[in-house]
Amino acid sequence: MLPTAIVCYLLVTMALGAWSSRFVKTSGDFMLAGKQLPLYLSASALFATWFGSETIFGASSEYLNHGLLGVMEDPFGGALCLLLFGLFFAKPIYAMQARTLGDVYKKLFGKRIALYATIFMIPAYFGFIAAQLVAFGLILGAVAGLSMEMGVMISAAIVLFYTFLGGMWAISITDFVQTIVIVVGLFWLTITLSQEAGGIFIIMEQAPDSSFTFFPPPKAGAWMEYLGAWAILGLGSIPSQDIYQRSMSAKSSGTAQKSLFLASAFYLTIGLLPLFIALSGKILYPEISLENDQLLLPELVLQHSSLPLQVAFFGALLSAIMSTTSSSMLAPTALITENIIKPLKYDRWSEHQMLWILRICLVAITLISVVLAFWKTNIYSLIGEASMLLLVSLLTPLTAGLYWKKASSTGAKWSIFGGMAAYLLFYFEFIPIPAPHHLAALAVSIVAMIIGSNRYPGPLSNKLS
Repeated sequence: MLPTAIVCYLLVTMALGAWSSRFVKTSGDFMLAGKQLPLYLSASALFATWFGSETIFGASSEYLNHGLLGVMEDPFGGALCLLLFGLFFAKPIYAMQARTLGDVYKKLFGKRIALYATIFMIPAYFGFIAAQLVAFGLILGAVAGLSMEMGVMISAAIVLFYTFLGGMWAISITDFVQTIVIVVGLFWLTITLSQEAGGIFIIMEQAPDSSFTFFPPPKAGAWMEYLGAWAILGLGSIPSQDIYQRSMSAKSSGTAQKSLFLASAFYLTIGLLPLFIALSGKILYPEISLENDQLLLPELVLQHSSLPLQVAFFGALLSAIMSTTSSSMLAPTALITENIIKPLKYDRWSEHQMLWILRICLVAITLISVVLAFWKTNIYSLIGEASMLLLVSLLTPLTAGLYWKKASSTGAKWSIFGGMAAYLLFYFEFIPIPAPHHLAALAVSIVAMIIGSNRYPGPLSNKLS
């Protein structure tokens, strides 16, 4: 019965995505929903930006092993990113009327920097997409006994289908429905487990002491690791195409900003539910022992809940994963089409041609991500590694370009390549350092921006500072 219910839900989602294709007439509709999203669609889409496999599977298993200190990256870092983007980036970027984040770098620093930024952004998304496909495969394996490989291929085909047809419109409309399913499913399971345990406070009393420790011990090394965890998603995802396209699809800059604030609050509160569910399950059913901790939540529901709750919970899981996957697929698609392929013939592409180029790129990106999902299956590491690439290379130029009058294209170039080179040197320990690799590389990126801009200043057109 449960597999049948899941199949029906997936078919409804695909049908809804196909129906959304009626709104897609131009490439702008496909990439940014024609900048027409109202507050409720925009906020739900932003909430769903990262509320997928990492929050439900990865973060819950990390929380059981390390307490709150193990999940600073997500959900806390994710909520921080949405808040910061709303406070400092949404309005000035919206005013630029750019189609992609690559175009923002173009307006700030010129075509060459835009190309560099685009090339650096694209690889990061393969990790995001692969992580969601792995999670989808885990669910199908737990429910239907399918292999990981088969589950990954089925999930890729489903999300590709409705994103291929409806683009950002399909993502936004399905996100709204999926958000409702997520909230209902997670709250239902939370309430059920609380009642079984005798109340929330009973569960909290039985939890290990480290479960609610929010700050690290007063040691320099511990605090560096702590701040580094916040920075991975909290800062690293600010210069990302997926958060850009979701916020810029709003019908106005004010709507975009309000949506970001709502999504941040929503992400933090709902994002804590999987942690509580995992803790409750471990306390109530300590006999559950799994080789893969990421399977704890689905196994808990399968073994100790009624069929209606199973349907609600797995519907919530699938909703979270599909919403994150679809936007992660569209983000590099838009960047490749708009900032790499389109300039080859400048403005001679017709809208019909642009739409098909977008869709062909979408298929290619999906296939690459499927291969990556087969290669690496740890969800938390897939997401973290993807975010760090953006943090060390693109955050500083974007921030400086918007708020520092002296920022120049040379400074941006030094910052992008300097930060990435430093990260690789630190990561592979060619240069051993006592600090987190990504924080040290971010510092190098900032210093490179300052030195390059002061040594080689230059006028910038369309500067917003």
